[in-house]
Amino acid sequence: MDRPILRIQARTRCGYGRVSVRTSAVQRVIVIGGGLAGSEASLLLAGAGVRVVLVEQKPVRRSPAHKSDGFAELVCSNSLRSDNPENAIGLLHEELRRLGSPVLEEADRARVPAGDALAVDRVAFSEALTRRIAEHPDIEVRKEEATALPEETCIVATGPLTGEGLARSLADAAGDSALAFYDAIAPIVAGDSVDQSVAFRQSRYGKGGGDDYLNLPLSREEYERFVEELLAGQKVEPHAFEEPRYFEGCLPIEVMAARGRDVLAFGPMKPVGLVDPRTGRRPHAVVQLRREDRAGTAWNLVGFQTRLTWPEQKRIFSGCIPGLKAAEWIRLGQVHRNTFLDAPRALAPDGSLRARPHVFCAGQITGVEGYVESAASGHIAARRVLARLRGEGFAPPPGTTALGALLRHVTGEAHPPGYDYQPTNVVFALFPPLEERHRKHERKARLLARARRHLAEWGRAQGIPLAPEPPPRPVHPPPREAPR
Repeated sequence: MDRPILRIQARTRCGYGRVSVRTSAVQRVIVIGGGLAGSEASLLLAGAGVRVVLVEQKPVRRSPAHKSDGFAELVCSNSLRSDNPENAIGLLHEELRRLGSPVLEEADRARVPAGDALAVDRVAFSEALTRRIAEHPDIEVRKEEATALPEETCIVATGPLTGEGLARSLADAAGDSALAFYDAIAPIVAGDSVDQSVAFRQSRYGKGGGDDYLNLPLSREEYERFVEELLAGQKVEPHAFEEPRYFEGCLPIEVMAARGRDVLAFGPMKPVGLVDPRTGRRPHAVVQLRREDRAGTAWNLVGFQTRLTWPEQKRIFSGCIPGLKAAEWIRLGQVHRNTFLDAPRALAPDGSLRARPHVFCAGQITGVEGYVESAASGHIAARRVLARLRGEGFAPPPGTTALGALLRHVTGEAHPPGYDYQPTNVVFALFPPLEERHRKHERKARLLARARRHLAEWGRAQGIPLAPEPPPRPVHPPPREAPR
């Protein structure tokens, strides 16, 4: 039975990203999907005093990629990527923190050492957000599969593994805008099964704690043998009726290797900024392991997403990568089919479906790629819904901010005519170019300064208080490159 209409009598606050709901009749909002976008949207809405029904299909039904029953489960990697605001993703971290994002708040609490990156203990991270959602008095959790679009205000944040029934309902509403591509997941190895006589602890150029990663060095001969086995290994083949379309930012390693034998050595296996203490030299290639938890009991193979069959993964990774001969595999890689909307065609400027204005969409199903990008999409969707509920317009963050640049991608504003819409991470290429003349090495700092200035102006105009800007980061010049 539907909940009664609620009347909010006071302004409510949600951290630094305070959300005001003026006195008005407010109905409940349904949020479908308990991933990062859905968790962010639910907590933001509930923090503003809006009643939320969060519909999550786990544990009734799980996608092939999900293993736990918690909200905000990280299925591919435990890294939220660079935390440096002179990178576009680091700037997005900063903007969400300043807006009071629950996802970034819990990510910071669950942080594990990872050099310049924000990596988390994925279990602690998910448990914290699950607990916040379960304990919130204005969030009702329904553990069931949504098979059709609701007839009341809702946010669809089901991610790239949307169930068949709901995907069909979306396709009916959006026409032929539903597309698909393939994504892959990297394997995880038990820390105590890695040969410590081979591995060495070091971050590239000494970033972070200086020794946040485990590195497994390969000589040229070892690397070439690994590539040969990778190319010859048996892969999981798609169904005959499916056409694989991989996201360029998360290619399986065997797909990269097929593009050229040195591609991996200049990609996820690049050895730059690393020195093997046994030789005092830079190795030809390296496999980096990033910790999954603070204790270092589990480590994932950075950039090693793959569609190799599980027996082949064990054979090739354990047999060809030094230090993994006795590896105990906690999770092996896998490939899965992802679905997303052609957002510029399917979505209205306010993020709702053109054909169903009461349906808002958020997260990876809109064509944003990445954990933080999904949370950011959920954050903006919640603010748009709040504006709709109180009968006001909502001006999105300007395109010169990381949040606004991501919206430029979803609306198509950042792309030339005829662009074949594909999922993407937030990158500076989505930002409008700088107007003033500048030297190349000044570009990122100027983009950062402009984004901070324009976010502050937007916050004042929207009546959204922001947390203060973080202090300047220390500058550490990289050490001289070791000989190879």
